[in-house]
Amino acid sequence: MLNVKRIRNDFPILADISYMDNAATSLSPEQVVSSMNDFEHYYRANVGRGIHRLTNIASQRYWHAHQKVSRFIGGENGTTVLTKNTTEAINMVACGTKWNKGDNVVTTILEHHSDLLPWIRLRQRGVDVSIIRADAHGSFDVEDLETAINENTKIVAVTHASNVLGNLLPVKEIAAICHENGAKLLIDGAQSVPHFPVDVKELGCDYLCFSGHKMLGPTGTGVLWMKKADIKPLMLGGGMIGKVSVDDYTLAEGYQQYEAGTPNISGMIGLGRAVEYLEDTGMKAIKQHEEYLTKRLIEGLRDIKSVTVYGHGDNSESIGVVSFNVEGMHPHEIAHILDEGAGIMVRSGEHCCQPLMSHLGLDNGTVRASLYLYNTEEEVDLLIDTMEELARRL
Repeated sequence: MLNVKRIRNDFPILADISYMDNAATSLSPEQVVSSMNDFEHYYRANVGRGIHRLTNIASQRYWHAHQKVSRFIGGENGTTVLTKNTTEAINMVACGTKWNKGDNVVTTILEHHSDLLPWIRLRQRGVDVSIIRADAHGSFDVEDLETAINENTKIVAVTHASNVLGNLLPVKEIAAICHENGAKLLIDGAQSVPHFPVDVKELGCDYLCFSGHKMLGPTGTGVLWMKKADIKPLMLGGGMIGKVSVDDYTLAEGYQQYEAGTPNISGMIGLGRAVEYLEDTGMKAIKQHEEYLTKRLIEGLRDIKSVTVYGHGDNSESIGVVSFNVEGMHPHEIAHILDEGAGIMVRSGEHCCQPLMSHLGLDNGTVRASLYLYNTEEEVDLLIDTMEELARRL
């Protein structure tokens, strides 16, 4: 059981709002902000450059951030690269893999643009991209995916949890199919890693990509975890080289070869602190808390006749993402009313998933409420009550 009242004390921004836009970006607790300020106030210096005391401290804290993130996902035996976000991480794999004309990528209609566009662009290089369709709940027949995989399939790229419908994909089953067919599995974990325990060994993936800003960390922070460091670096330059001459160069070992240039040092230190905050709170407890609130929200919204809730089939596992619409109203109108009338922050629109919205016949998108560890029953009930009042006025 989470002590939500204590948790909320760490988020001053929650004093007069109800924040339910966590699938877009989460809030950062004071502990994360303080860790970043400490860097700026007491040991601001570049990392891996020089030997003076400030750079030694900064380099050690930055290295520790890698260790903390690796531990958090059970990825100590792989390579953990710190990136700007999930988008950059996925693009690093798409651009760093050696492609030949006729190669194949398999993905799904459920993907965020960041896990769709990098693969679609490969069509310009003669790569075939197969996109698996899904039903209204976000489910698809795994046999369809298995059929789409062929001897030319190099990568299967799937989201772990839909950022629109909230449903979890059977990634362990997909991983087994991939490896039976000699394909690698990339998982977009942007909506999963922040919300429940994730272990890359159990998932069986080859690449896991996720964002720090969705898991209490700062913006401009993300992660690419690789089972094997088998892609070419996306960028070349300072910090990622071993030796350079006018004729050639060698790459640094480990994650360093993928982190060219001065990184977001304070942000990554903040990400490491965010990981510690989540570990101290307990990922299992966070998952249980969100499951309870999500069930309460879905049941309350479904009792309102003019409201349609998308996804969340009876047998589908899901995260705390609830997309809905009100008959006769644009999603932006609803989001504005919730903000102005009740102080509730939600997202409205297409959620960077235009192909999925077209597939579902939702031209204007949806209203999306997404929950996290600091949300409360009272906030959920306030959202339901506001929608009931709105429905009565229609």
